[in-house]
Amino acid sequence: MLDERVKVLASNIINYSCALKKGEKVLIEAYDLQDVQLVSELVKEAFKVGAYPVVRLQNSKVTKEMLIGTSVEHSKLLAEHIIPQMEAMDAYIAISGGNNVFEYSNVPHEKIKIYSEYYSKPIHRDIRVTKTKWVILRYPTEGVAQLAGKSTEDFEDFYFNVCNLNYSKMDEAMNSLKDLMEKTDKVKIVTKNTHLEFSIKGMRAIKCAGKMNIPDGEVYTAPVKNSVNGHIQYNVPSTHSGIRHDNIYFEFKDGKIINATSSNTKKLQEVLNMDEGARYIGEFSFGVNPYIYEPMLDILFDEKIAGSIHFTPGASYKDADNGNVSAIHWDLVQIQRSEYGGGEIYFDDVLIRKDGRFVPEFLKVLNPENLV
Repeated sequence: MLDERVKVLASNIINYSCALKKGEKVLIEAYDLQDVQLVSELVKEAFKVGAYPVVRLQNSKVTKEMLIGTSVEHSKLLAEHIIPQMEAMDAYIAISGGNNVFEYSNVPHEKIKIYSEYYSKPIHRDIRVTKTKWVILRYPTEGVAQLAGKSTEDFEDFYFNVCNLNYSKMDEAMNSLKDLMEKTDKVKIVTKNTHLEFSIKGMRAIKCAGKMNIPDGEVYTAPVKNSVNGHIQYNVPSTHSGIRHDNIYFEFKDGKIINATSSNTKKLQEVLNMDEGARYIGEFSFGVNPYIYEPMLDILFDEKIAGSIHFTPGASYKDADNGNVSAIHWDLVQIQRSEYGGGEIYFDDVLIRKDGRFVPEFLKVLNPENLV
């Protein structure tokens, strides 16, 4: 039986997130889905508005074998066939079942690097991100529920609460933070294991309220590329190419990561050596989703955690461009709520957020109780 919440989500994605119009083309990519209800409903909703849906069904086990065997020539060939399709699209929707976040853990690093540089970057970073209306989301599978430490039924309830919340209300509440960020020069972040200083002067701030990610809930910008100095200890685990990292630590000098450790320092160094831009920061963002409180090793959820920030090595987005170019964009999260050790964020020496809660009256609209 079709879950009515799936119909609501599909309608929200087509009509709000992508704002599809008659005659527009949308590519829907689904990964590792046994239940294709959402894909079917997206197709129906696209046709309702007079748009043209194109569907690609993917499987991560097949993709893994492609990665293991790929070469520069092969990845270029794949890109040559997909680039025209992506260039023809007005919108893009990706849905992932996320059955095993460690599926690619046995893919050699040099293969990941080739695929990232010659396939993912030209298609997604250079075309999809910059030229389409795009939205990326998970699907509430048993695998994702397991990551969250919940029963499948409980995770489905959590998922639809998060994904079908009133994002237009969140969007309006974000205006005050966006305006402040665009007027700010110096940022200072202090926790027990972090002391960072950098500038965001002249950088745009971008509201994320259901238009690019589901779930959503962040306001991001980018630091002036060479301005970052100090150190940061992340307290949320993360994966890259199927490898888990805990307690990632970065030390910066004039924007560049000069020292880096984690629970798997060797693999961390491989990621940071991907290219020159991988050792510079491409994004600084506040997480504000009022329903997401605990990490679950899924960045689409973890980067939106209430009371968190993420500070991202790799490429900047074109709408908040600090000039950093890289084949990677790795969102790494630090939760600053008191139960995670607290923390303070200052804009031009004024305290903006303490222990994960906004302090100035005009920003309190973004504290969790005011967004539900």
